Amino acid sequence: MAEIIPLHHRELDPLWRHVLGEHLRRFRHERGETLTETADRAGVSPQYLSEMERGLKEPSSEMVAAVLGALGITLLDLTVAVADDLRGAPAQAQGATVRAAFTLVA
Repeated sequence: MAEIIPLHHRELDPLWRHVLGEHLRRFRHERGETLTETADRAGVSPQYLSEMERGLKEPSSEMVAAVLGALGITLLDLTVAVADDLRGAPAQAQGATVRAAFTLVA
């Protein structure tokens, strides 16, 4: 008979939509904007933006780009913020270290 080997429980990584939503909300709050103000500029409904921020929607890349554009944030800024958050590292000043690494690799 085969031996049953217990699997070690590890903490699961967060879902992308949850991390994305947290950062979109943080960026919006840093600008001092309401859901309606940002949603209007992004061309989405305030309800949809709210669902994105709460991690209830799995938005398309086009929707993410629209909201980032409305917030004046680049995809690189978002990616650096998410990576730093997942690593538990403090945010890099304007993502300079990551930009340099991408420049060297590219």
